[in-house]
Amino acid sequence: MDSENSATGARAAVLARIRQGLAAGPAQLPPRPDFAAPVHPPLGGDDPVVAFAESFQRVGGEFYYCESLPHLAAQLAGFRQRQQVGIPFVWEPELQALLYKAGVAFRADETEFIEQADLSLTSCEALVARTGSVLVSAATGSGRRLSIYPDQHLVLARPSQVVAEIGDALRVMQARYGAQLPSMVSLTTGPSRTADIEKTLVLGAHGPRRIALFLLEDDDAALT
Repeated sequence: MDSENSATGARAAVLARIRQGLAAGPAQLPPRPDFAAPVHPPLGGDDPVVAFAESFQRVGGEFYYCESLPHLAAQLAGFRQRQQVGIPFVWEPELQALLYKAGVAFRADETEFIEQADLSLTSCEALVARTGSVLVSAATGSGRRLSIYPDQHLVLARPSQVVAEIGDALRVMQARYGAQLPSMVSLTTGPSRTADIEKTLVLGAHGPRRIALFLLEDDDAALT
């Protein structure tokens, strides 16, 4: 008897809440989204280069500012000494000419690339301040391999290559290549990482274990 009274009381309470909800009328619709509004808030600060450097380091990249070719040579030498790595593979003629002028040694061919590809140096298409991403493509002499296969990937870029958003970087590609886009375009955001195995973060599983960017001032030995 007590159980029946308890069930009846519970049903009455549920029905009372339903009646109360119906009396209040239909729920208000949420405000209509403004699809024309930007998805992200404006970037902090006035300098997109600073914003890129902060974002790039936040996602695990190593950032080096180079005010001149001698400074670039010193930064590269210091990096190699700290990481105890060999001479980088460099396949882009423009980069080779620049490094030769700076007195930086490099590997210009593919000899022993598979066995000794611990370090590569490439250019890039653009740098994205919002995400700290480096946009690379297969259109350069580095092709597909130099930004993916080596254990450590170095990038040489210019402040003028920094754009605010990913969409801006894609528009740079469209303006540069038109309908003939490269066969591979990749946004690299920090070193390669995965946590698929037992939720343990592992670096270098699907690409370089370390990415470092050397930003050389635009007014020093134009890199085209």
